[in-house]
Order: sequence, then C-alpha cells, then structure tokens
Amino acid sequence: MTDQKTKAEQFRALHVAGKPLVLFNIWDAGSARAVASTKPAALATSSWAVAAAHGLADGEKLALDLVIANLQRIVAAADLPVSIDIESGYDDPAQTIERTIEAGAVGCNIEDSFPHDGTLREVSEQAARIRRARQAADATGIPYFINARTDVFFQKDASDSDVSLLQSVIERAHAYAEAGADGLFVPGLVTIERIAQLAAASPLPVNVMLGANSPGPDAFAKAGVARVSYGPMPYLLTMKGLEDAGGHTFKE
Repeated sequence: MTDQKTKAEQFRALHVAGKPLVLFNIWDAGSARAVASTKPAALATSSWAVAAAHGLADGEKLALDLVIANLQRIVAAADLPVSIDIESGYDDPAQTIERTIEAGAVGCNIEDSFPHDGTLREVSEQAARIRRARQAADATGIPYFINARTDVFFQKDASDSDVSLLQSVIERAHAYAEAGADGLFVPGLVTIERIAQLAAASPLPVNVMLGANSPGPDAFAKAGVARVSYGPMPYLLTMKGLEDAGGHTFKE
C-alpha cells in the first residue's frame, strides 16, 4: 500500500500544464512490458484496446471481472504507476474504483457518456457520480487521480470549432472539479487554438488524445496541456504490424 501511495503521488505530480505527461496506451501485460522498456513515467490502458484485444467492441461489453484481472496482470508486469480506463464506471463507479485500487491502480479515466449509445449524462448526474467515486477513493488512503472524461466533442455533428461546445466543456470542468475530479480529458478536441483556450479556462489540468493527423506532443505543451494520450492508436499500429508481417509470411 505504501508503494502504491508513492506511485499515486508521483503520478499526480506528473500533470503539469505546459509539460505534459505522455501516455502510450497499453492493453495487457505484454504491451505493458513493451512500453515500460521505453522508460515512460507511467502506464495507462485504453478501454477500446483492452476490449478489442478480447475480441469485443468498446462500451463496457467486457465484464468488469475481466477488466480487473487484466489490470492486476498489468500492474504486476511493470513497476510503474498505472491508470486504468474504466469507461463510464460500470454500474457503480465508486465500487469500480475501489476494485481498481485493490488491483494496484493509481488513477482512472471515467467518462460522462452512456456506454450503450454515447449520449451525454446530465452535468449534475455525472458530478454526483464523480463525488461518490472521490469519496470511495479517499477512503482507501490512496491519492487516486480521477481523470474526468467529457464526450462533448464525440457527439453527433459536434465540431471543435463550435464555441458553445467549448463553453459546455468548461462548465462541465468546473462541475467535475467541484465534485473532486483531478483532471479533465477531452477526446475529440484537436484544434490547437481551442485546446489552448480550454487549458486557460479549465480549473483542472487538461488531457487530450492524439489523432492520426495530430501535431506532436510539443504543440500541445505550448497550448498548456498537462497530459497527452495516444488512446487506441498503439493497439491499431501493433495489429497493423502483425497483419503486415503475417501477410508477408504467408503470401504466395
């Protein structure tokens, strides 16, 4: 527990605006070992990649027991702080977070959309879920990092050039911060100018996800971002490499 607390404190300290923590997301113990060999500061899972590695789609279709068992193997595979993507938190985010702490995690991503269709929860509802999760985490004595993900820019017809959507994200950031979140994750926001505006207005350190056409982490650092995630990209790159190698091996 002492070692886990130290890792949690280290992980929290890595979130510095303008000097972002870069996370090359993993999905199992093997990928954890591979990424750990590159000497990162921490590890983090991608729920999309974890689900895909089990032959399933994202959206809490992978049983929570399997998610936790997978996390335990990842934690055992590398002596680094590990954050887990718990999607929407399953049925009870507070209990889910307790289980991730028991398994050795020091933080999580928790999103504000419904897993079955991706629509957004009301701000008050999500803030209440985060508040309960915060209380559960604090009760363990681990300074657990709750990265509140908002899916505002993942909604149908959403555009990160929409000023009203950016304002909606900022409002959610304040509500989630008040509820006890430690970070704000905004996938789908890719325009550097908008990201800089959000970083300046958010009460929480901002986490963004790189896309296929995103600039490098340096551009996000200049925008004031505190954390950059690669999401499912590492898994997709690995699977593409496997396909290419297999195709080369077995082609006639």
